[in-house]
Amino acid sequence: MFVVASQNGRVGIAAAMQVLRDGGAALDAVEAGIRLVEANPDDHSVGYGGYPNLLGEVELDAAIMDGRDLTGGAVGALKGYPHPISVARKVLEKLPHVFLVGEGAARFAAEMGFESCELLTEPARETWKERLREDLPPDVLAHLTEQPDLWRYVEIATDPERARGTTNFIAQDAQGNLAVGVSTSGWAWKYPGRVGDSPIIGAGLYADNRYGAAACTGTGEMAIRAATAHSVVFYMKMGLSVVEAGQRAMADLNDLGGRYLSGMNLIAVDRAGNHVGFSSRPDAKYLYFTDAMDAPAEAPRLYIPLNERWQRSTSGACSG
Repeated sequence: MFVVASQNGRVGIAAAMQVLRDGGAALDAVEAGIRLVEANPDDHSVGYGGYPNLLGEVELDAAIMDGRDLTGGAVGALKGYPHPISVARKVLEKLPHVFLVGEGAARFAAEMGFESCELLTEPARETWKERLREDLPPDVLAHLTEQPDLWRYVEIATDPERARGTTNFIAQDAQGNLAVGVSTSGWAWKYPGRVGDSPIIGAGLYADNRYGAAACTGTGEMAIRAATAHSVVFYMKMGLSVVEAGQRAMADLNDLGGRYLSGMNLIAVDRAGNHVGFSSRPDAKYLYFTDAMDAPAEAPRLYIPLNERWQRSTSGACSG
């Protein structure tokens, strides 16, 4: 049995392992671990306290996948509910659908009995205000919701260093079943309704008991375009080791064109429990915890440099 997680999963990884030690399923462990990250107000990339969209609204994305039968549940652009991973789990269990978004996701969360709350904390609100004051004229900022061309200001407020931020958990239980979960508040200052790779099965996460599992955090648009998490598992299906599979999937990102390419991180495991992390940033780490260990440990991610560019539009976004 084991749990592998991104570094911000430290607050939840012990709880996830305890679920496994108590005989719980991999899905239960993943959900339990991620819920604690979502509840951490000091983590501005996930759940309560997450950074908001351009209008100051916190929109959450999450997904969970069962490696036994390739079932999954996901929610996107969910407002007002601090535990999207649990709502995603209910989608998996209760609906014939896989993915709910926006008002539909919120309605479903209410029907399932989840409690709503204000997700925007004062520290996150202040950071949002300070960031927008740097680049937006005061008259625009004062009437942001009424702007007829809000899309122009998204690019101005873009901060690639805050575009990334997600929690990833992968677990394998005593029966050898794999599960993976991802949760995020998404791209800070994003256009309302933007959904990244985190809730998209095949992009931000994938699990298959026969081969392995993977999860991503980084510039989600890149993982969507390259189907990155599925690629890792597919390469293992084709006979590559988990290390080779992750290296190949990261290298695939260098084939992407476009103006907005930035960083990517992966964690991946194979069905035998071998685990590895990858990052386009040097010195990045991830966490792992096996049932033979007394406490979780850090491991270095393999550094895979990526071609990066962040080009502003030449269309005169702030004119007028």
